[in-house]
Amino acid sequence: MRILSGIQPSGTLHIGNYFGAMKRHVEQQAKGDAFYFIADLHALTTVQNAEALRSNVLNQSLDYLAVGFDPKKCTFYRQSDLTEVTELAWYLSCVTPMGLLERCHSYKDKVAKKLIASHGLFAYPVLMAADILIVRADVVPVGKDQKQHVEVTRDIALKFNNTFGETFPIPEVDIAKEVAVVPGIDGQKMSKSYDNTIGIFEDEGSIKKKVMSIKTDSKNLGESLDPKNCNVFDLYKLVASAADLKRMEADYRSGAIGYGDAKKRLLEALLSYFKPFKEQRAKLAKDPAYIEKVLKEGASKARATASKVMEDVRKKVGVK
Repeated sequence: MRILSGIQPSGTLHIGNYFGAMKRHVEQQAKGDAFYFIADLHALTTVQNAEALRSNVLNQSLDYLAVGFDPKKCTFYRQSDLTEVTELAWYLSCVTPMGLLERCHSYKDKVAKKLIASHGLFAYPVLMAADILIVRADVVPVGKDQKQHVEVTRDIALKFNNTFGETFPIPEVDIAKEVAVVPGIDGQKMSKSYDNTIGIFEDEGSIKKKVMSIKTDSKNLGESLDPKNCNVFDLYKLVASAADLKRMEADYRSGAIGYGDAKKRLLEALLSYFKPFKEQRAKLAKDPAYIEKVLKEGASKARATASKVMEDVRKKVGVK
C-alpha cells in the first residue's frame, strides 16, 4: 500500500497541527510505502515572497524531521524538486472538465473571502492530482476539508484512463475516524486564523503565558470542576500519561484542584511531551545542509517512481 500526503509550508506549526495530522503521518511510516512532500508549489497561491517561502520550507522540514519523520522509513521531498509533477499536471489539465474545478468548495470559499482568483488557485486540484498520481498512490490521508480534492483526483484519473488507456490506480481517501480536535486558548478550534495557537517549538515563557490565559468558567477553588467541559483538561489529556490523567480527573471532580493549578499541570505536561522534539530540532537546525540533503535524496527516490510513470504517460498521450 502506497501512502502519500503533502504538507503546505504556510508558517509556524502548532500542537493542533501535531495531533491533527503530524502524529498520524509519523505513525503511518511503518504501515506502508509512505511518500511525504513539502508542497512549496501549492504555497505560491498565497505566499509570494521568495525569502519567506524558502524559510517556510526549511522550517517545516525541520519541524517534521524533529517530530519523527525518518528518511529511512519514508520518501520525504520538496515538491518543486520533482519536476515531473508539473509536467503531469499539464497533461491532466487537458482532460479535466472546467465544471469539475468550478464546483470545488475550496476555490469558491477563498474567492468569497476576497482572495485573488488566480489560475493557480483555480487549478490547485489538478496540481494536487498530479502529486498523487505521479507516484501512483493508493491511499491519501487528508482532513475533511481536502476530501473533495481527492475525489477530484479520482475523477481526473478515471477521465485520463478512459481517454488514453489504463494508466493510474484510483486512489482512496483516508479520513481518520477519530481526529483529535484540539482547542485553542480561547476555546475555539486551534487555528492560526483565530490567533489562538500554542506552537510546538515556542519558547517556554511564551507557552506559559498562553497556557495561563486559557479561558475557563468562573468556578471557585474547592468547587467540583467538569473535565468534560474544560479546555484545560481537553489539552491535558493529549499530553498526559494515563495515570496522571486519571489523577487530574479525580481532582477535578472532587474540587481538590482549581484552574490555576490545573494550568500549571498542563504546562508541565506540554513541556515534557514536546521536549524531545525541541531538542532534536535544535540539533538539526545546526546543520541546514543536512536538511537540504534529505530533501534532495528524497526527490531522487521519488523520481525513481515518477520517471517510470511519465514514460508511460508520454507514450500514451503521444509526445514521445
